[in-house]
Amino acid sequence: MVFKRLLGSLGVGGPTVDTVLNPGAALPGGALTGQVHLRGGTADFDIEQIALELVARVEAEHEDGESEGRVVFDRFIVGGGFRLAEGEERSVPFQVPLAWETPITELHGQPLGIALGVHTELSVAGAKDKGDLDQLAVHPLPVQEAILEALGQLGFGFRSADLELGRIGGTGQQLPFYQELELTPAPQYAQAMNEMEVTFLAAPNGMEVILEADKRGGLFSSGQDALTRVTVSHDGIEHQDWNTIVDSWIRQLVERRTSYGSQAAYAHGDPYAGGHGHGEQHHNGHRCGPGMGTAVAAGAAGLAVGVVGGMVAAEIVDEVGDFFEGDEGDGGEEG
Repeated sequence: MVFKRLLGSLGVGGPTVDTVLNPGAALPGGALTGQVHLRGGTADFDIEQIALELVARVEAEHEDGESEGRVVFDRFIVGGGFRLAEGEERSVPFQVPLAWETPITELHGQPLGIALGVHTELSVAGAKDKGDLDQLAVHPLPVQEAILEALGQLGFGFRSADLELGRIGGTGQQLPFYQELELTPAPQYAQAMNEMEVTFLAAPNGMEVILEADKRGGLFSSGQDALTRVTVSHDGIEHQDWNTIVDSWIRQLVERRTSYGSQAAYAHGDPYAGGHGHGEQHHNGHRCGPGMGTAVAAGAAGLAVGVVGGMVAAEIVDEVGDFFEGDEGDGGEEG
């Protein structure tokens, strides 16, 4: 028995863990449910703690350039304090809340290239911690889907989606990062902007929508950005004319860019101003994120992932899969 415990402390013959999430995509602000399946090793082990960490692949800009890494944005203790007998199988069900600002990873069942995961940590007395990493799918809230549907109907398309480390000043942002959805402009706005970025900051009582238009300069003109922010409710979504509402936001955004230029929207007491990025400033140089090259085109059935730049949805799945390469699927043990 002592020898078996020694092997367990070296990660040999110890218990294994495999977390299985309940089918279907979760919703921001909703519940994440599933079960943690444990299998005993070659000896009895005391399970001190079972923890779930919500992790995301996030991009960051700094003086030396750009980088990306894994960020833990929530952690829950879902079990522990029991002995797992040799060879015993046990399941621990869980239900934990998702933050309202949890990024969306899919639209109409198509992946957006956002990598979110649930990392399970198994703390075992006298043994190495075991781990399991599972992909987390998050569907848009009804109000988010209504706005995205309206953008598609207006002629906008998704160019990419990524997560940016930093905070948007003047907002109620809670997480240490925010999601940017980069859109190709509708034909009627193609002369006014090169792209538009949309960020959703959801909360229990409503949602902030941040829109930014990017107009890169030519040989004899400087580039111009403009930003506007609106707040919408989660209620009465089906009674709203979202095409008209969203189009009015974009018209306001274009007017602001024309009136104030690249800096005034941030510097002259603007009611919608606020830093957009690290600290209180917006970073205008956008990197090619994990979903770059993906377009979400408008169609009769709504928005669906398309092809641009030679990248297809399957390749996006492969890139997101790289984030989960530590999950070998053999007992759920993470290397």
